[in-house]
Parts: sequence; C-alpha cells; structure tokens
Amino acid sequence: MLCALSGRETTGLSPILPVPGRHGTSDALACLTGSVPLLTKPVSGAFLCYHIGHSALSGHFPQQTAVFAGNFPLEQHAMNTLQAHPFSTVRDLLRYAVTRFTREKLFFGHGSENAFDEAAYLILHTLSLPLDRLEPFLDATLLPEETEAVMTIIDRRVTERIPAAYLTNEAWLQGYSFYVERGVIIPRSFLAELIVEQFAPWVSDPDGITDILELCTGSGCLAIMLADRFANATVDAVELSPAALGIAQTNINRYGMKDRIQLHHADLYDGIPEKRYQLIVTNPPYVNQSSMDTLPPEYLHEPQMALAGGFDGMDIVRRIVYTAGERLTDDGLLIVEIGNEAENAMAAFPELELTWLSTSGGDDRVFLLTAGQLKGLKKA
Repeated sequence: MLCALSGRETTGLSPILPVPGRHGTSDALACLTGSVPLLTKPVSGAFLCYHIGHSALSGHFPQQTAVFAGNFPLEQHAMNTLQAHPFSTVRDLLRYAVTRFTREKLFFGHGSENAFDEAAYLILHTLSLPLDRLEPFLDATLLPEETEAVMTIIDRRVTERIPAAYLTNEAWLQGYSFYVERGVIIPRSFLAELIVEQFAPWVSDPDGITDILELCTGSGCLAIMLADRFANATVDAVELSPAALGIAQTNINRYGMKDRIQLHHADLYDGIPEKRYQLIVTNPPYVNQSSMDTLPPEYLHEPQMALAGGFDGMDIVRRIVYTAGERLTDDGLLIVEIGNEAENAMAAFPELELTWLSTSGGDDRVFLLTAGQLKGLKKA
C-alpha cells in the first residue's frame, strides 16, 4: 500500500485542477495525494479556478497567444509560414495528449487527478493562456512553433515521466501559486485547506496568533499561507535541504513576506529560536518503506528525503511529537499531516489520543495534539 503518500503526494498544479498531499491517489496511491487539490475541477470542459487569500492567479497570465481563425486577421507573412499539420488547434492537441497520457498509464498525483486535467493545464500553460479558461481557446489555430512547443512538453511528460509542475516550474495550492523546480517536493497538502479555514474551531481567535513554527517547509508554501491567513503572526519555517531553502526564499520574496517569515536551515527543532509557539504545523516525510519501494516513476523525480519516513513512516513524526511539548505555549497546538498513515500513527503513539481533523481527503489525514497532552511526554 502507498498509504504513506497522501500529504506529500498529489496536490497542486494549476488553478485548473484539484489534487492533495505529499504522495498519490487511491487506497494504495492515496499516499501520493496527501494534500489538497491545487487546481479546481473542470466545469463543462473548462476549468474553474478558485482564489483564496492572495491568489496568485490575477494579472499573471497573458490573455492570448494562439490565433483564432476568423476572428483575428493574420499578417500575410504569418499566413505564408503556416504549414499543414495534423494538430492545428488546441482541441486537436488536447485530444492527442489525453489519449497518449491514458495509453501510457501516467500517474497523476502532483496537482491533477486525470489525463484531461493534466493535458489542459500543460497546453494552456505552454501557450501562456489563462488557466481558468479552456473553452474559448479550444478552436484556436496554432502557429507551427506553438504546436511544436506543446508537443515537446507532452512528449517529455510521457517519455521522462516528469511531473507537470517540474515541466512548468509552477505549482498551485488553494489558489496560491508557487515556483518549484527539481530539488524541492512539489507543493501538495491537506493542511492547506485547514490553513485557509484558520484551523477553525480549534483556533478561536486567529488575530491573536503571533508565533507559528512550520517544520519541513520545502518550497515554503505552507509558511506563506500561514502568514497570509494569520495576519498578526510571524512564522519560523524550518528546512534541512539547502536546495529547498533557496526555492522557499524565492517564493517568500515573490509574496513580499521577508519580514513575516524567517527561514532556518535546521534539523527540526535544532538551531531554531529558543521560544514557544502557539502553533506548530508540519507536513513531514511520512512514506513508509514498503510504499517507497513501489512509488510511481513520477515520484522518483522528487527529493527522496522529502518523502521517506522510515519503516513505518513515523521516524520524523516521532521526533516532532516527542519534542513539541517543549516548544508550545500552554495553550498551543501541534498539527501534523500523515497522509494514509493513520494506523501507523496511532500505533506509534498509543499513550496519546489523537484528534483527527476533517479534510477533503478524509477524517484521518491530519491529527492535532494540545500542549496539555504533550507536556511531560516521554519517548516510548
């Protein structure tokens, strides 16, 4: 079972599709989806994009690069260069991509849930078209170089099994856009939807939250969302990978949050400020060894240190839980995403009653512990 792949598995491409977590989908592949849809669901063949907080969608997409036959006169020299091609419109390329993705049995868990959504996203992104409007462009006639660019992306997705987010250097999470590249895990997390809701009802006064610690920040996506949704908070974001830290800093700069988020190159709690936090939030590596051994090819492009959680997936989670009580305020909360590893999580902490938070992925993907429960907790 790929049960461990849920929060670090499938979530996050464009505003067009929806997917969740660190790893995947289905019972075995749900571990690959342990996050929330990055995009939204297609409506009548088009994608409906939703915006939450500071949506990164507005103003960033050129309105059109494709040529609509009959609507926009082509310059004569352009007409002379157009050559007959079996794929002349967006519709043609979409059909071709869906067929090819389906026949090649690609795995979808990094922002889209199916071949259609993934194909639409890659085509619209490559053509610099609005990601939330597919239908108006379906019959747009493409220039030869546009067709070639799309075909190249489709071919790389199939032959190299590279996740779409790495091909576009872009991932979406709950309406927020993030820069990504190899070296950092692709953003996807069920925590994202809980952050948008400000962890209600467990956090009764969001404006009263001033200090947040986010462990295993990766691209910085959750730290940015936390700072955005908790307006009076500063966030200490911790990451062990230097490569991921560089990408996180890029995203923090893009959102203008350098004064709100402090990055720390550290191993969990080691080397961070000696202070207590009202919230400790984390989507740590939690894929168990059995699942790691059978990951789809797409996940092999991601840093394995961002996925692997040891034999039962709980190696990092144990370290986080057993030390959290020392870093929380008296009324503080620890919130941990563990994807499909609920059974292993309960076995790892038999002395604790885990409170499970409801998400779109189910009622057993994210657990919460209070400072009171963690106070004086001794490692088993």
